[in-house]
Formats: sequence, C-alpha cells, structure tokens
Amino acid sequence: MSRKSDHIDDERLVAFLRPIVAQFGCDLEAADVTPAGKRRLLRVLVDRDGGISLDDVADVTRAISKALDADESVMGSSAYTLEVSSPGVDRPLTLPRHWRRNVSRLVAVSLLDGGKVKGRIVAAAEESAEVEVTDAAGQIRTVAYADVEKAKIQIEFNRPAGAGETADEDGVEED
Repeated sequence: MSRKSDHIDDERLVAFLRPIVAQFGCDLEAADVTPAGKRRLLRVLVDRDGGISLDDVADVTRAISKALDADESVMGSSAYTLEVSSPGVDRPLTLPRHWRRNVSRLVAVSLLDGGKVKGRIVAAAEESAEVEVTDAAGQIRTVAYADVEKAKIQIEFNRPAGAGETADEDGVEED
C-alpha cells in the first residue's frame, strides 16, 4: 500500500525530469514508476540525435539523482531505485524524431487502413517519412505518420554499411 504523500503525479514527474535531461542535449522519451517489492523503480528513457553513450547515461543519472534527492516532493519519502537507459531498438516509432533517428534502417509499418509497408527509411520530415519499399526495388513510398497504426525497426544481422557507418573486413559494423 502506498501512502498518499508517495503518490506519483506522472505529469509532474515528466515536467520535473524534462529540463534535467535537456541539459545534456537529450530528449526524455519515457518515465514511469512501478512497484518493486518494498521499493519503487523509476525508469527513465533518454535519447538524442546521434545516439547516447554510456557516459551520457551516467551523467544524466547523476543529475536526476541529485535533483530528486534535493526535492523529495517529486518521488515522496519511500525508497526507490533509479534506472536510466536509452530506448531499445524495439521501441515503436511514434514521433518524427524517432523516424529521423532511424534513417537507413529497415522498418515494418502497419497502416490504419490495414495495409503494410516494409522497407528502408531514406528520409524523415515532420509529417511523413520516405521509405524505399523492399518488395519493389527502388520504389519510394511516402508514409504519413497520421496513417501509421504501428511502426517498428527490424533487426538486421547483415545490415549493409551506409549512412555514416562502415563495415570492417569481417562484416562487423562500426560507427
């Protein structure tokens, strides 16, 4: 049972975390609190264009921890564990920045009208993305975000080098 003073207001939590994360040039992708035994688990997902390193995650974690320690009104007085990470490749593409950050990757899209598109993201703008359809060599299809029911990046084990990446002689990708 949680005490009323330990109830977490999600909007207030996001409003508290967003400027801390922004100091590091990152976007707050998600923040949620879940019970974990006698403690609670605060999971914070951060990302930015060009990706995020482990050092970046450590810096953001320290800043969030320090801010939460200084302001007990956000998380309450009960114990919690803070976990900061970047979203995994399985995160759905829901915002234009998600599409932009995944240019050159293979995507599977389910459309609201029941259609499906699978291909490589070649460009992303504020309202739509351009996808080179895998079933039709060279065909580019504009996918409006408003028409997307679900879009997820597909994992490729033999992804061709490109878009700022190189493959070494063993075929291992390097950034």
